[in-house]
Amino acid sequence: MRLFAISMLSLFALCAQPPQDGPRQGGRQMQPPKNLKILTADQVRPMMRSFTVALGVECNYCHVRPDFSSDENPKKNVARMMLTMVHDINAKFPDGKEHVTCYTCHRGAAMPLTAPAAAPAGQ
Repeated sequence: MRLFAISMLSLFALCAQPPQDGPRQGGRQMQPPKNLKILTADQVRPMMRSFTVALGVECNYCHVRPDFSSDENPKKNVARMMLTMVHDINAKFPDGKEHVTCYTCHRGAAMPLTAPAAAPAGQ
């Protein structure tokens, strides 16, 4: 009976704690994104992960740390233009599917190839 009472008191103490405020990363409170011009808040994280794969870059390629909302790095505005371009291309397809992504051209490179590599001599 004593064990039951102790368990109930412990459970009550855990349930009485206030809920945590939002997601955390690395022990720090994650702030909602600011200065969004193209993406919505829900689209930011998945899109940033896709940039990492599609362009083979890390956050500081376009962002100025620690202020990710800063537009100081001109590559951030280039990324916005590219997002608009990809959206416009995909909007032209009547099926509503995503046909073009950043990876379509970049293939893991920050600067996409604009022409195929030259064939080795003698081929």
